[in-house]
Amino acid sequence: MSRIKITHLKSAANYLWREWLRPLAVTAAFLLPVKSSLADWNWVPTGSMKPTILEGDLVGVNKLAYDLKVPFTLKRAATWAEPAKGEVVVLFSPEDGTRLVKRIVAGPGDTLEMRGNALAINGTPLAYELHSADPFRDEVYEDPRPVIARESLGGGDHWVMALPSRAMPRSFAKVVVPAGHYFVMGDSRDNSKDSRAFGFVPREKIVGRVYGTLVSFDKNRWCKPRFGRFCSGLDG
Repeated sequence: MSRIKITHLKSAANYLWREWLRPLAVTAAFLLPVKSSLADWNWVPTGSMKPTILEGDLVGVNKLAYDLKVPFTLKRAATWAEPAKGEVVVLFSPEDGTRLVKRIVAGPGDTLEMRGNALAINGTPLAYELHSADPFRDEVYEDPRPVIARESLGGGDHWVMALPSRAMPRSFAKVVVPAGHYFVMGDSRDNSKDSRAFGFVPREKIVGRVYGTLVSFDKNRWCKPRFGRFCSGLDG
């Protein structure tokens, strides 16, 4: 290979490093630890949290809500809060490590049961307010007549949904949440794989709290933007 060709290759390699690879490396060196330990985002591919969170939502995740983790690990360097009932969190499934978005329903020491999709915590039934008019009539559901209600939990209330046409178990006997664990569920109660399937979630598997929707695209309508959901909070 001639010296001219070698010089050209070195010049091209230097240009590639200077103009593309080095800026990308610097950006990644800053962004990846931030995304790992401070703030993150999560695309929601399924309807397990409908109608609170929809397929095609990009939700923001506050990874400092409960603790500070060592970057790229689940080890906690410091802890200042614990997940509370009613909060929506991102977690890793204890079954297979899948990243999930679910709602905290019960925490350590709580007694929980469900009868006909209605929950009771520590012997007290939760309050439900049924809505005969669908407040999300523009959305596509997995059932032609979903049952939508407001559920009171953890000092606040949020939307939940049942799908009557689905043959799903809608009751379970009393369970006690063990120390250091949480019981999580999806808001679409008949369309969610959650603690009813994979059991209690260890505290270290919970990586952050969801605070709202950043952007949203309707997967059922050729990814049409849902501008009304851009930069919006949860449980409106």
